Amino acid sequence: MIPRRHAHDADNVPPPLTWSGVPDDAAELALLCEDPDAPSGTFLHWLVTGIDPRAGGIDAGEVPKGGQAHLNGFQERGWGGPQPPVGDDAHRYFFRLYALPAPVSLPDRAGADEAHAVLERESVASGTIVGLYQR
Repeated sequence: MIPRRHAHDADNVPPPLTWSGVPDDAAELALLCEDPDAPSGTFLHWLVTGIDPRAGGIDAGEVPKGGQAHLNGFQERGWGGPQPPVGDDAHRYFFRLYALPAPVSLPDRAGADEAHAVLERESVASGTIVGLYQR
């Protein structure tokens, strides 16, 4: 379960994340957080590109080292925490980290589906962790 302090209607603090096993040939990492259970379709909560491949993670409230935060589905730059409709079953929040062999170009206003498709196609490795949140 994702703690409430990370929710959009609470402190809206990005969660801490750690990773390992990044391929040596990765030029950069990209981080994507999406909610496929959103009523209007997959919702983009976080998209960060240009992350230093030597970074092993981030502390709560931080932007990944070297990262460029894009607009999220709330049209805010950076992290936009969970905010599922009140009474919905817990939504799934997929945190996906992609190792990329070259810098990736994504529009600042890329949606979840567009970003996901480009990053899946371009990556040499990826990892996923899923968090749950319910109001």
